Amino acid sequence: MRDDGAPLALVTGGHRRLGAQIAMHLASAGYELAIHGRNDVVPHPFLAARLAETGVAWEGFLADFLVPGEAEALVPAVIAHFGRAPDLLVNSASMFGPDRIETVTQADLADHFAVNAAAPVLLTQAFVRAARPAGANASIVNLLDQRLAQPHGDQLAYSLGKYALDGFTSIAARELAPGIRVNAIAPGLTLATDDYSPAQLEALTGQMPLGHFPASEEVAEAVLYLARAGSITGQTLYVDAGAHMRSFSRDFMHL
Repeated sequence: MRDDGAPLALVTGGHRRLGAQIAMHLASAGYELAIHGRNDVVPHPFLAARLAETGVAWEGFLADFLVPGEAEALVPAVIAHFGRAPDLLVNSASMFGPDRIETVTQADLADHFAVNAAAPVLLTQAFVRAARPAGANASIVNLLDQRLAQPHGDQLAYSLGKYALDGFTSIAARELAPGIRVNAIAPGLTLATDDYSPAQLEALTGQMPLGHFPASEEVAEAVLYLARAGSITGQTLYVDAGAHMRSFSRDFMHL
């Protein structure tokens, strides 16, 4: 445990992919880090290197948001380890499945809601209950998706969970002001998986209004900006190279 005046951030899903990019950026900005993972908390190599480079205090925390009680216990576990409440909560962990209207099941809907909507609500609840000094710059940033602006039918359960989180962002921003600010980031495609071929990515790039995909570093920079922007709450920043301004009939993976 170390308390040298550095801010503390809890990043869910922060050990890999976009969550790890966000954690890496926060480490570079001097944040101490509570990094959450579902099955492990081994930092991705690029994050591990940045943690070693910066020397910031950090700890990994396991929690499976499909298991009742584990989301509620995460913030208290962070407080017990660091001896203080996190200043920033980044809800970046998510569940993503292939279901559509014709295939989605009750279990799909329940699981995606538990991870993509219920867990951020419960984490926010615990974040609010934590004791902080008067005037602390406490804030929450939720990760949404550019598809919410012009939805399609792919990954239905995922999308519905993100819509719920979008609505909660607005509600929480109203209810928690002035003590806690609540904002969101809606990224576009940033870290393409192996499901995309090089030719497909090249074709998709040409369909983006800005002619490129957003970089994961830009998403991470937007999170840091909202964490520091003391006059901003209830806002969603689209970091998607303009993708939300166009309607796509399918998920990018299927185009």
